[in-house]
Amino acid sequence: MSPRRREVLIFVGGITAWWPRTVHALQTGMPVIGFLGSGSPVAYGPFVAAFRQGLSDSGFIEGKNVTIEFRWAGGRFDRLPALAADLVEREVDVIVTSGGTPSARAAKDATAKIPIVFSGVTDPIGADLVATLAQPGGNLTGLSDISSQLTPKRLELLVELVPQAKVIGLLVNPNSAVSAPMIRDVQAAVPEGIKLEILNASSDSEIDTAFSLIPELGVGAVVVASDPFYSSRRDQLVALSLSYSVPAIYSLREFVLAGGLINYGASVTGTYRQQGIYTAKILNGAKPADLPVLQATAFDLAINLKTASALGITVPQSLLARAELIE
Repeated sequence: MSPRRREVLIFVGGITAWWPRTVHALQTGMPVIGFLGSGSPVAYGPFVAAFRQGLSDSGFIEGKNVTIEFRWAGGRFDRLPALAADLVEREVDVIVTSGGTPSARAAKDATAKIPIVFSGVTDPIGADLVATLAQPGGNLTGLSDISSQLTPKRLELLVELVPQAKVIGLLVNPNSAVSAPMIRDVQAAVPEGIKLEILNASSDSEIDTAFSLIPELGVGAVVVASDPFYSSRRDQLVALSLSYSVPAIYSLREFVLAGGLINYGASVTGTYRQQGIYTAKILNGAKPADLPVLQATAFDLAINLKTASALGITVPQSLLARAELIE
């Protein structure tokens, strides 16, 4: 089969997969939600389930009285503008964005009319998404996870868990707008006697390179910054941590479920469930400008005891008493 023939079949297949759902929605007057994700459906599966739960709790069940059109960038943020434009062209009733600022920004740039409900945005005001948290204005509202602001706390927890580590690496995405202020906050929180090494990575190969530098830098533990790209590379990061026998702390509980050592951050499933509830409010007639941006109030602290044992780490009682322990 020629490449051109293959492309045509893939294109037709994509239309075939989309067409019945959208035609049915149009015929029944069923509202359509456009879901714009910066990651992948596999990595974000638990979060999508929580979003559906929020919708269901509010009376909207996919396939019964609402349709969801998914668009996934697979960690390629450069794809987001085109995916957002496609949802606008489909004339969806509301756009839900997943994966932080990049997807929310792409949606905002694509439309000033269709309501947008974002999640995982650390600084919605600084990102120029809303006017204020209490009164967003415009066509956007959503959930803020304040995740990057928690990075100094992650450093504190990692030092408590691995006190012998005198050099700690901070893995950051240099392309993220929140990286510079986050680095400053972490540098200000570094305890006396600890050296901080900044490890930059914004691609799969750069993540591999960053970890390869760990032995020569003498890094004894790593803080992995909260970032949508890193969330979509969960398995890679956990595997590298174990391969180099370096303890690492992450922002999401899902890293620990995947074999990571420890996490501290907002409850993401709770955030996505609330995003579903907010989306339902808009489908019922509420305006984004009138719905205040909500900030995370529930946080996860989890430790994988099997990984701790594999890394030769004895978890102190102070953490055992506070954390969710995953075997």
